[in-house]
Amino acid sequence: MPAIVLVGAQWGDEGKGKATDLLGDKVDYVVRYQGGNNAGHTVVIGDKKFALHLLPSGILTPGCTPVIGNGVVVDLEVLFREIDGLNEKGVDTSRLLISANAHIITPYHVTVDKVSERFLGKRAIGTTGRGIGPTYGDKMGRLGIRVQDLFDPSILYQKVEGALKQKNELLLKVYNRAAIKPQEVVDHLLSFAERLRPMVADTALILNQALEQGKTVLLEGGQGTLLDVDHGTYPFVTSSNPTAGGAATGSGIGPTRIKSVIGILKAYTTRVGAGPFPTELFDEWGERLRSVGGEFGTTTGRERRCGWFDAPVARYATRINGLTDIFLTKLDVLTGIKEIPVCVAYEVDGKRVDEVPVSQTDFHHAKPIYETYPGWEEDITGVTKFEDLPKNAQDYVRALEKLSGTRISAIGVGPDRNATIVLHNMLG
Repeated sequence: MPAIVLVGAQWGDEGKGKATDLLGDKVDYVVRYQGGNNAGHTVVIGDKKFALHLLPSGILTPGCTPVIGNGVVVDLEVLFREIDGLNEKGVDTSRLLISANAHIITPYHVTVDKVSERFLGKRAIGTTGRGIGPTYGDKMGRLGIRVQDLFDPSILYQKVEGALKQKNELLLKVYNRAAIKPQEVVDHLLSFAERLRPMVADTALILNQALEQGKTVLLEGGQGTLLDVDHGTYPFVTSSNPTAGGAATGSGIGPTRIKSVIGILKAYTTRVGAGPFPTELFDEWGERLRSVGGEFGTTTGRERRCGWFDAPVARYATRINGLTDIFLTKLDVLTGIKEIPVCVAYEVDGKRVDEVPVSQTDFHHAKPIYETYPGWEEDITGVTKFEDLPKNAQDYVRALEKLSGTRISAIGVGPDRNATIVLHNMLG
C-alpha cells in the first residue's frame, strides 16, 4: 500500500484534523511530520470536542498507530499534558510512537522566541511564542537537542551547555535578560525521560516496514502551504515544510512511496498572524465568517483573519504539493449568504494576474478580482450525498473544483466527524 499525504492548502486551520479523523479507520499509521505545538486540530466526536496541538489526529482512532516523526519539534511538558488530558477522556494513548531523532523544545527556546518577537516590534512575525522557530534554528545550526539525547545525561548536559553559551550571550547582551543555567534545563528535560522511553523508536524503520507489509500510512502536516518556509508568504511563515515534500524528510519515508496527496481547503479563507492576505474582509462579512465558522485558533485562541475563497492560492497549493484530491471543509458556514464572492485573479499595478505573484511586494499589494456565485438558504449539515445538496451549493463546489485544478473528493458540511460527503476514494 502507498503512503498518503494530507496537507493544508491555504494558511492552515483548514480542518486537517477532521480529514485525518475521517480517514483514520482506513489507515494503519498516522504520522505528524513537521511543526510542533504551534498547530492545532479540533475533532468533534459526538458530544465531545478534542483539541490536539502536538499529537497526530489518528490517536483518536482505535487500532491506528499515531507517530510523531523526526521532522516534528516536541515540547515534552505539552506532550504529556495532552496525553493526560486524552487519558482522562477515555482515549487510549498507549500506541503512540515518537522518533528518536525528533528535536526537543527546551525552556530556553521558548524564552528566546518570546523576547525576540517583542524585540522586532512592528516587524513581528506573529509567532505563537512556543519556541518553534528557535528550536528549528538550533536544528539547522547543529545545536539541537534530540529525543535520544535524554537517555544519555552526559551527552545531554554537553549539548545544553554548548547551546546556552550562545543563547546566554544573546539574552544578557541584547535582550537584557538573566542567563539560564544548563543544569536547570537538563534536570527539567530528564524529569520526562523515563516516561518517554517506552514511546521512543526508530519510526522511519517502522513506517517503511509497515509499507512493505501492505499497511497504509497517512502523513499529516501541521500547518498550511502558504506557511511553508520555502513556498509560503515568507517571512510570515512557520519554520518548517508542511508542504508535501516535507512529508518525506519529516518521516523518513521515500518520495516514491507517496501515491496520493490530499489538500484541505476551506470553502472560504482564513489565516492567523501577520502577512499578506488579499481577500481579507474587514467588514460585517468577515465578522460573520469568524463567528459562524468559529474561527479562533485551536492552539492560541487568537481570532483568525477571514476572507472569501482565493482560487489563485488554491491553484498554487495544487501545483506545489501535486495534489491528487481536495477535501473541501466548512461549506455549511456559507449557508444563508445570497451572493458568494470568489477571488479568481488579482489586480497588481493595474494589471490582471491569474497566479500567486512570486514577489512578496506584489502579493502584498494584490487586489482580488471577484466573481460571485448564488448562495443557498437550506440547512446542509445533515446532507450525506452530493446530489442532495441545494443546486447552488453543488454549483459552488463544482466552480471551486474547476478553479483549483484538481478534483474535490470530500466535502465537510458540519463540525461533527460524520458530517462529510464523500465523492471519491482518496486513498489511492
